[in-house]
Amino acid sequence: MSNTYRALAACLAVLFVGCAQDAAVPVERAPAVEPAEQVEADSARQTADAPDPDTRSDLELAPAALGFDIAALPASDHPLGAFPFFSIPDGYSASPTNTRTVEFADAAFWNGHDITRVEGRVYAAGIRLDRAMRGQKEFSDLEVVRNLQQVITEAGGVEIAAGQTPSALRDEIFAVMRQYPGESTCYHNSERQVFVLRRTDGNVWVETCRGRTHAGLVVAQEQALQVTSTLLPASALEQALADDGRVALQVHFATDSAQILAESLPQVEQVVELLNADPALDLSIEGHTDNTGNAARNRTLSQSRAESVVSAITNAGIAADRLDAAGHGDTRPVADNADEAGRARNRRVELVRRD
Repeated sequence: MSNTYRALAACLAVLFVGCAQDAAVPVERAPAVEPAEQVEADSARQTADAPDPDTRSDLELAPAALGFDIAALPASDHPLGAFPFFSIPDGYSASPTNTRTVEFADAAFWNGHDITRVEGRVYAAGIRLDRAMRGQKEFSDLEVVRNLQQVITEAGGVEIAAGQTPSALRDEIFAVMRQYPGESTCYHNSERQVFVLRRTDGNVWVETCRGRTHAGLVVAQEQALQVTSTLLPASALEQALADDGRVALQVHFATDSAQILAESLPQVEQVVELLNADPALDLSIEGHTDNTGNAARNRTLSQSRAESVVSAITNAGIAADRLDAAGHGDTRPVADNADEAGRARNRRVELVRRD
């Protein structure tokens, strides 16, 4: 090979090696820069598409934060028949040994958030296959509750809770509802629906439940207590304190509240008259409840009610140091809590002579 060819081959070899190295080592490129206008447009679009964290949180948490509000439900003016308003579906009947109707009692309902306790007329029934239908059809708790759901909603009822009652609420509800037949409330883990009809003539609460071999129905219409007890005049209070050292007042409160009802204020006035007539008399005002509901809640409620009576008396001019307030909850019953008459006697406020 001539020198000329050798030189040319060497040059080509150097050239090929350089190309190979260029291919093996990637060349770093500067990232493309978007125009400022495009960046701003993309940012604005992403901001518009993304939900506002504060707004989303408010919307998601509002029901839990606000709780149940019956005033938010639509009102119903649908004509209702005789209490308990809703008939048992054809082919089924209320079990005679598992049915109870009370003209004035209390009931507790799961409202989808916590518990609402109401007072008024209450109907509670366990529902089974009608005796005449036995052997002709199988019992279906689903058929029963779907029938009731249809007629309740047609009357303006709104479903406010469905499913199993939260375990944290079951004991408190049971403490109130154990006064009714067991089949009317099924089992603690039964599927249930709760409806409310918001009405000017008394809100109506309805619970249905599925117990597999039976279904349950509870209907409660809110009503104010028709007070039939009579006013104890100051002279009668004085005599009872002299004889027994204590006397139960005829004072009534709003449901699950320490608010004294207006019709009870004349009784408070008689206590004021008693204290004005005897400046040496000091009293302990003591609140009591029945045994339905949570014991700690009962003690708190009884204390609050006693304090409300003390406040009403001192507002009338009696010195506060002549009065004490005490709440005993359900720890000092004077009657059997097994029936409504006994529970009514146990829900009381007493004057106790303070030595």
